[in-house]
Amino acid sequence: MLKVLKWIGIVLLTLVVLGFIAVKIASEPKPTGETGVAADELAQKMLFAIDKTAWDSTRYVQWNFAGMHDFFWDKEQHLVEVKWSDKKVWLNPNEISGKAWEGTKMLEGDAADKLVKKAWGFFVNDGFWLYAPTKVFDKGTTRALVDLEDGREGLLVSYSSGGLTPGDAYLWILDENALPEAWKMWVKVLPIGGLSSTWEGWQTLSTGAKVATKHATKGIELSISNLKAGQSLAEMGRAEDLFDGLE
Repeated sequence: MLKVLKWIGIVLLTLVVLGFIAVKIASEPKPTGETGVAADELAQKMLFAIDKTAWDSTRYVQWNFAGMHDFFWDKEQHLVEVKWSDKKVWLNPNEISGKAWEGTKMLEGDAADKLVKKAWGFFVNDGFWLYAPTKVFDKGTTRALVDLEDGREGLLVSYSSGGLTPGDAYLWILDENALPEAWKMWVKVLPIGGLSSTWEGWQTLSTGAKVATKHATKGIELSISNLKAGQSLAEMGRAEDLFDGLE
């Protein structure tokens, strides 16, 4: 029996080592690039391509991410309704606070706090797939030009703070109009560095901002649906007392 367990242990250890080696082989090292005016100019071109001015002036946005989580965001107050399964949270992302429901029951105490934190994590992650191009000049970011294999220049954006995993970096691949086509990711939540995902299915919101609705990674597609924007709750088909009592 001990001999069998010993061989099982050896096999498992071998599989772990082989898996580690496979990840290392598949991973790309994070590139280095040149920071400065040229990198910032390319970032500004990308912001123009997606019409960040229109995005900044958009009051309300709603969307579903990957068929799992529904969001309704009051960008002016920075308050968000997050819904999944039978759960609903009214969230203040700045304070990571809010109100939580399971079904029709309003939760309190630790149960409410747990759902609020989960909703915050969903919003930070899923929202980034919606509006990441708008955040290339956020506090704590650096931008660098990177020479790509096809002769083009990519925009490497590194985040020293913010989000769920500060220290992440993204290499934007842009088309001739500086509209994102894809990015490569060096993020703590993924074991493979340089994993690529597309930015496609671009839609123009009623406010003029452009948003990508499809992201394909290794044959796995993350889609954004039920996308809508507006400047008033009435335009969004919502009641005027949304987020009542939430600060």
